[in-house]
Amino acid sequence: MHTIPAGLQAFDVNGPIPTCGRWKDTMPKTRDPAAYRLYINARKLWRSKIEWQLTRQEALGILHDVQTAANQGDWGARALMAYFYRNGLGPLEKNHVLDPDADKLVEILRSAAAAGQAWGYYDLGVAHEHGYGGAAQDDKIAWAYYRKAAELGSPEAQMTLASEYLKAGRRDDEETMITCAYNQRHGPAADKFGSYAELRKNFAAALEHYQAATRFGSKDSAVVLRIMFDTKHWSSRDRQDQLALKELDILPDPERENRYHQIYQALDLNPDLKLTRLDKVLPLPPAELPEWNGIQDAIEPEPDGPPSY
Repeated sequence: MHTIPAGLQAFDVNGPIPTCGRWKDTMPKTRDPAAYRLYINARKLWRSKIEWQLTRQEALGILHDVQTAANQGDWGARALMAYFYRNGLGPLEKNHVLDPDADKLVEILRSAAAAGQAWGYYDLGVAHEHGYGGAAQDDKIAWAYYRKAAELGSPEAQMTLASEYLKAGRRDDEETMITCAYNQRHGPAADKFGSYAELRKNFAAALEHYQAATRFGSKDSAVVLRIMFDTKHWSSRDRQDQLALKELDILPDPERENRYHQIYQALDLNPDLKLTRLDKVLPLPPAELPEWNGIQDAIEPEPDGPPSY
């Protein structure tokens, strides 16, 4: 029998729901520009290719720069090092540069939780759920971490709690938790609202949610929207659905289908992309389509001023 760590509460699916935090509020207010730039350039290179396409030299450079930025205190770099320790870096013999190391992974997670960061609490919950890196396998401890992470604003934890509330029949509380994540621009939360609206045949709401999810970086919603405008799929739709979609000016549209397909391909390669300008280059009907210069027109530009989390 293990003890829930001090400062955590057991999760009770029938009890009051936690408050709705925002993960950015748990991060440092300032960020060293040099460490950030080292980290972000390495991350961009890592995301620019499928991992097996990286050369050994590229993989070594990514690992060196991310580790250096992490050592200099950048929490984005530390989170990426945690990912590398979970999964390794370089899937092929020719570019393999780091083995998974659960102990080092959990060490980073504990330091993040000690700093009060939502993502550290959530990932420690995962470690306790599966029991690795010295984290005892214990579901009660795992769910205590998930509860704390949701309270602090981890959208992944908020979605995890939402699923449990759904299983318990607490649909209003499920919606509250999904909304917490949605309000933080979490793609899976918008996906979920889109699928629920589509099941209710509320296509107007479904389209808005799927568009928002794509804007937030969801490749799954990009696929759904591509299919919405696909001629072959359209012809196989239920007649009543076709009539409802026609009222919204949602008709077969090869150009929209192609643009959403390109967006899916980009997000499949790089899920970090945030397409804040999506509505300008790919608005929903009845808006006319503007000229298309590629997905780069939809990507969030680099912010001015000092970097932040």
